[in-house]
Amino acid sequence: MVLARSATGGSRRPAIVFLALVETAAVLLALGIAGIATGRDDRPAAPAAAPASETPASTPSALPTSAIGTAPVIQPGRPGEPAQVLRPDQLTPPPGARHNAADIRFVSMMVPHHEQALQMAALVPDRAGSTGVIAVADRIRAAQQPEVEVLRGWLRDRGLDSLLGGTGHDHPGMHGMQSPEAITTLTATTGTDFDRMFVEMLSAHHQGAIAMAQEVLANGLDQQIRELARNIAFEQAVEVNRMREVLDPQSK
Repeated sequence: MVLARSATGGSRRPAIVFLALVETAAVLLALGIAGIATGRDDRPAAPAAAPASETPASTPSALPTSAIGTAPVIQPGRPGEPAQVLRPDQLTPPPGARHNAADIRFVSMMVPHHEQALQMAALVPDRAGSTGVIAVADRIRAAQQPEVEVLRGWLRDRGLDSLLGGTGHDHPGMHGMQSPEAITTLTATTGTDFDRMFVEMLSAHHQGAIAMAQEVLANGLDQQIRELARNIAFEQAVEVNRMREVLDPQSK
C-alpha cells in the first residue's frame, strides 16, 4: 500500500487505515458470531421439561425383610370401599415407627375377637333363612380373615406370639365377645330364629370391636394399627346398620 505524504496529512493516514482495518475485523467477527447463533437456532429445540406432576417419583431402594417385617399391610380404602392387603415391600415404612402397650393390647384382643365373628359367620350357610344374613356372613369372611392374618403377623414380627395362647373370652375388657353358651345356642338354631339371634349377637360383637378401635385410636402409637382400627370402626358401624335393615327393611 502506498501512502501519500504531505505536510499536513502524512501523520493521520496510517491511523485512519488502522481504524478501518479494526472496523473490518469487528464486522467479520460479528458476522461469525451471528452465524454461530443462527446455527444453534436451526437445531431442534430441546424437549421441555415435564411438569412436576408427571415426573416419576424416585423408587425407594428395597429394604431387607428384617427391617420391614413379613406381615401384610392393610391400606384402608375410602369410605364405603374395601381395604387393600399389600405386601410389606410395596410400602415404605414410616420413619420412627413405634408401638406401645395400647397397640399390643388391641392386636392381641382383636385376633380372637375377629375369630369369633368368623366362627359365627361359618354357621350361616347351613342355618340362615335370609339371603341378607348370608350376604352379611360373606362380607365378614372377606374382610376379617385378611385382618386376622395381618394382626397375627404384626405380633409375630415383634416376638409377641405368646399373647395369643389363651381363648378369646379369657381376655378382660374384650368388648362384645359372646359366651360359649350363646354360641352353642346359636349353633342349635335355624331359620328365622337363627337370623334374629345371629344379627343381635353379631351387632353387639361389632359394637365391641368399635369400642376397642376407639381405645387404640385414643392411646396407641403404631400408625399401621391406627389405620386398621379406623377401618374396622367404620366398616363395622356400616355393617351394624346393614344388619338392622336385614331384620327390619322398613328401617332404611
